[in-house]
Amino acid sequence: MDDIQLEDTPLDETPQEQASAPEKPKVEAPQAPAHETKWYVLRVVSGKERKVKEYLDIEVRRSDWGNVISQIFLPVEKVYKVQAGKKVMREKNFYPGYIMIEAMEGRMTDEVIQAIRNVSGVIHFLGKEKPIALRKSEVNKMLGKVDEISDQGLTMSEPYIVGETIKIIDGPFNDFNGVIEEVLEDKKKLKVTVKIFGRATPVELNFMQVEKIS
Repeated sequence: MDDIQLEDTPLDETPQEQASAPEKPKVEAPQAPAHETKWYVLRVVSGKERKVKEYLDIEVRRSDWGNVISQIFLPVEKVYKVQAGKKVMREKNFYPGYIMIEAMEGRMTDEVIQAIRNVSGVIHFLGKEKPIALRKSEVNKMLGKVDEISDQGLTMSEPYIVGETIKIIDGPFNDFNGVIEEVLEDKKKLKVTVKIFGRATPVELNFMQVEKIS
């Protein structure tokens, strides 16, 4: 009983005075969102990422999964390589073997989790038995890297190295061979030495103007 705190009533106040005293406003505790969305990571068979995403997208549209899953995200980057003088561009998975799922935390029931696990190509959630939601800082870091790659544009699927001999396929030095002196990754350019009439001439070319010599 000693630890129970009782509110003291001043002895000089009458019941009428107490009744007429203004009531203190009620302060309600902030309520958490009923169904806050969280990001989860799904581990899938490498090379099956796109097929798994397509299947999940279909299920979200046609079943009750749409009430649970907000979006399914497969981070990709655009890369290119030059083949037979032609520039070939393709999309490459930024995180091979992983898919990101945004879902309502309160609706990620055992039944939904098991149904997703049963999809062909799915291995498990990050956290395995009990999916672990990513922290906001982790989500921002992962999505930030993807945005950074997107802003940079095309990247090389096969990086060039200093000292490598390449073939120029575009511009005034078309069909000339050259030796790479410097790789300017941030500018997407190469400093190349080309021999013209027996004299070494330095030129600066972008990645799309050259190809590797096989």
